[in-house]
Amino acid sequence: MQRISWIGVGIMGKAMVRNLMKAGYEVHIYARHPEKVADVISEGAVPHGSIAECVKASEVVITMVGFPKDVEEVYFAPGNILDSAVEGMTLIDMTTTSPTLAQRIYQEGAARGLRVLDAPVTGGDSGARAGRLSILVGGDQADFDACLPIFQAMGTNITYFGPAGCGQHAKMANQIMIAGALSGVCEALTYAKAEGLDGNTLLGAVSTGAAGSKQLDFQGKKILAGDFAPGFFMKHFVKDMRLAEAEAENAGLDLNVLQQALSNCQSLIDRGCGDLGTQALIKFYEKQQMKTGGTASALCLLFIPSVNLSPWEPVEFPNSNGAGSNPTSPP
Repeated sequence: MQRISWIGVGIMGKAMVRNLMKAGYEVHIYARHPEKVADVISEGAVPHGSIAECVKASEVVITMVGFPKDVEEVYFAPGNILDSAVEGMTLIDMTTTSPTLAQRIYQEGAARGLRVLDAPVTGGDSGARAGRLSILVGGDQADFDACLPIFQAMGTNITYFGPAGCGQHAKMANQIMIAGALSGVCEALTYAKAEGLDGNTLLGAVSTGAAGSKQLDFQGKKILAGDFAPGFFMKHFVKDMRLAEAEAENAGLDLNVLQQALSNCQSLIDRGCGDLGTQALIKFYEKQQMKTGGTASALCLLFIPSVNLSPWEPVEFPNSNGAGSNPTSPP
């Protein structure tokens, strides 16, 4: 399995495609916005003008798109993956999506003689670039074993969880953990600021103690620097939390911390923060401290590196048309 077709080359996908090529795989790609993937094409990825054409070029198809509706489209729409794949091919969905949808793809694929794995990842854009992702896999054990070298080209912590959908269930648990950990970081920094503590001094003091976490290490530093560029989009995090909430409800669970984090993040999306990174959750707490007079849309404008602003203070403009720019969304 040396030829891989990749559908959906976003922030994470670009780095993962690069690591596959570094490992010697021939990678074919399809992206809705080809102009956004010119860099990986120049590095050797083979572009295709349609999903069907891309699928037919390889033995393995990997998808990493944004939302469950995108997963349904690329797999089930006429002429797309399931219609184009031939018996014996392997399909790997690395999108974070519904476990139920993962099971549906598996069942439909198996009926057509296809091997199907759900393999969402965690580790963010930095883990993707370094090839150090954690990959959470569901499907048949034999198919996992056969694809292990592919996963090893992209990650270092690769775990098989069980039948189809189990990889997605593991990712739901991961996102529930992040919801609580990130909320704790934001609340702690908000408290520290209110009490006049230096944020960087606090991070240095507590990061090696019981409160230490990946969220504190990576997101805490970004928050203090006023860096809200996305390693992982807020809108995608909300999507994941909604999926986790739905699965928890199906299991008869009432996860209050998850529900509160979801509500807080959704309120930021409603104010235009969907294309910021998840660390922008701090803006929910900044909003609570803002004096009246600022505009809601101004709250969520991306930081401007060329402007000397305190990273602890929300950017306010005199009207909703203040200067700013959004990060590029995944193709």
